[in-house]
Amino acid sequence: MIQRPPPEASPTPPRTAPSHSGRLSAFLHETALIAPAAILLIVFLILPFFMAGYLSFTNERLVPRPIPTRFVGFDNYTRVLGDPDFWQAFRNTFYFALLVVPLQLSMSLGAAMLLNGRLRFRSFFRSVALLPLVTPITVIIVIWAAMFQIPDGLLNNLIRLFGYQGGFVNWLGDARWAMPSIVLLSAWATFPFQMLIYLAGLQGIPIERYEAARIDGANTWAQFRYITLTGLRNVHVFVIITTTIQAFKLFVQVDLLTRGGPLGSTNTLVRYMVQEGYSAQRIGYASAIAVIFFLLVATFALLQRALIPND
Repeated sequence: MIQRPPPEASPTPPRTAPSHSGRLSAFLHETALIAPAAILLIVFLILPFFMAGYLSFTNERLVPRPIPTRFVGFDNYTRVLGDPDFWQAFRNTFYFALLVVPLQLSMSLGAAMLLNGRLRFRSFFRSVALLPLVTPITVIIVIWAAMFQIPDGLLNNLIRLFGYQGGFVNWLGDARWAMPSIVLLSAWATFPFQMLIYLAGLQGIPIERYEAARIDGANTWAQFRYITLTGLRNVHVFVIITTTIQAFKLFVQVDLLTRGGPLGSTNTLVRYMVQEGYSAQRIGYASAIAVIFFLLVATFALLQRALIPND
């Protein structure tokens, strides 16, 4: 039987560079895709920032007045840095961030590890854990306000159940407890966002690493320390930075629950800025606060990025 030789493969035609009109068409197509996001970014972020920078050097008021707007140099910045209310809001903001960031990350990582394990009705518990994320923050605040009520709110009844003999705790009216109460509410209200990120990170760690560690005799703590934490290193960097930035932006919880009290113990930089800009109608002064706030947040985000090790 005569075997026919296999047909020769046809040579691959050489690739030709796209024409000028093709490159232009691709550029216009890409530009059209990113244009909506770019316009929103420019209108609602970049332009307001530069406007705030300009207004911070003026005596601009919210409501027009007979005295025209004039340039005042660094007077607004000097007054802000010399205002004790600003420094109290500054301390309160960092105190809040110092408490809420580790608490929120611990809750998020713990919940993610539970929901990533072999848990019965895992889908149901995942849906329940996401409820705070899909619930409006105002609804959450109303629920927690009822829990903080004195003398017979849920939290006061719980501490009595565990043997507290002091009657009740004025959670929002006592300067010692007001900020920790806001911390507890905020950590619970927003931890599902970090939990989802941790859950995605955990699912990216190969299961073979845990199996090899168990064969080598590693206990649960060793697996968590050398496999889980190491595998989530880059996730930690992202979550810590974003959580810290969100903590610095605290406003709604304080404004609705305590109005910055008692005695200014829960007033924050954002609420102080809103007070000066809208209540006192000093837009130039509030713009100076906004610029200082932006520089503070950017500085701490860059410091965290530089100091936290990553791959």
